[in-house]
Amino acid sequence: MVNVIVANEARERRQEIVDGVAVTRLANLATVRSMPFCPHLATAIRSVRSDIVHLHLPNPAALIAYLMSGRRGPLVLTWHSDILRQKLLSRVLMPLHRWFVRNATQCIATSPNYIGSSPVLSVSRPHCRVIPYGIPLGRFAAPHNEVAELRRRFGPRIVLAVGRLIYYKGFEYLMRAMAHINGKLVLIGDGPLRRSLERDACEAGIGERVFFAGEIDNSKLAPYYHAAEVFVLPSVARTEAFGIVQLEAMACGKPVVNTRLATGVPFVSVDGLTGITVPPRDPASLAQAITRLLDDAELRARYGAAAIHRVRSEFTAERMAARTLALYREIVPPQERAHTPALAGAASRHRGRRNIDS
Repeated sequence: MVNVIVANEARERRQEIVDGVAVTRLANLATVRSMPFCPHLATAIRSVRSDIVHLHLPNPAALIAYLMSGRRGPLVLTWHSDILRQKLLSRVLMPLHRWFVRNATQCIATSPNYIGSSPVLSVSRPHCRVIPYGIPLGRFAAPHNEVAELRRRFGPRIVLAVGRLIYYKGFEYLMRAMAHINGKLVLIGDGPLRRSLERDACEAGIGERVFFAGEIDNSKLAPYYHAAEVFVLPSVARTEAFGIVQLEAMACGKPVVNTRLATGVPFVSVDGLTGITVPPRDPASLAQAITRLLDDAELRARYGAAAIHRVRSEFTAERMAARTLALYREIVPPQERAHTPALAGAASRHRGRRNIDS
């Protein structure tokens, strides 16, 4: 049994069952920098009868609530990202974060790369375990009619990129690269940099070869992945901690061009195995890698087949869940459970958002 505690998007408490899991949505009085303020979180953590408490970080409010709750016993953390943009807050919280990682029963990181490069995790490597994100593969079957329609619409040699149009995605460098690529870019997503990127495309003389598709629901992305020849993740900052969209493209058999960040990005798609990794902020290298893949169908097929194999063997939602459950059982074997087999996941966060603006 799992009890989940999250922040509501309103100033009221709500109980519900989601996919058979009991979910408590706590009243959220305010959200600052994507971090919700739930005054009853400490009480909720204290009241849940569970063998394990599992916190998702970064979320300073959740850590403080846990301390206030007075809970004792096994504590598991999942470290999604360092706090990056708020440098003063990061320095202030560094001792607290390091203390929690050092004293938790186990801290889950999503890649070995992030453990090695994080100023919080790197000093407590023995307390960290890698459990990568996983995706449900069933969502990425090829709907042939829709794929054929997209190829008719955009033509051959399609380059695909997916993500919010924000600073760390590096899409401005992709625009510069496209000026030297014989192909068409489909960019899915929206955000504050859209107008700037549209202007960049026009100034580079590629306005007719760049298609801004806007926001598209996750359930409708599969045809775009299958229609493309190459997927590109040109991110430029550590805020891109993993790059789940790479998994989605790989599940559709697409080679990936990504960047050499000190995060999970090059861990997901491996240079020379499932795609090509280039330096960040390097339009020339991006253009060279994308062109190489567009021009070489055999290389695309080889990388694409390896990508499918890598996702199926390492990055499925089922494998992620199994690894997490195995960790729970390792921490609290069945014969040592004080309550019913309950594992409480306590996290004050909105659905699909980071806990804090990292």
